[in-house]
Amino acid sequence: MKMKLKKGDQVVVVTGKDKGKTGAILQVIADENRIVVDGVGMIKRHIKKTRGQAGQIVERPASIHASNVMFMDPKEKKGTRIGRKVEDGKIVRVAKKSGTTLS
Repeated sequence: MKMKLKKGDQVVVVTGKDKGKTGAILQVIADENRIVVDGVGMIKRHIKKTRGQAGQIVERPASIHASNVMFMDPKEKKGTRIGRKVEDGKIVRVAKKSGTTLS
């Protein structure tokens, strides 16, 4: 099944430890039905010291399952589902709550 979420979409997290947070999608992993959202699901990775730099701990976002987020309606600023509709021979995405056509 094709994912309805795309890179750059604004989403709101509906379940999990980051419930209520919002952010933009940085990466879509369609094969595993997972996404990476900016500032959500942060994990720490330790980087070993090298000759040129000291060791450090870096925080970066981990992937979360796509079912744990909802698309944020641009008009109402709340979570909504996404539908598809044919307009002028093209398939476009539509926000279910407000009926807004999405890019």
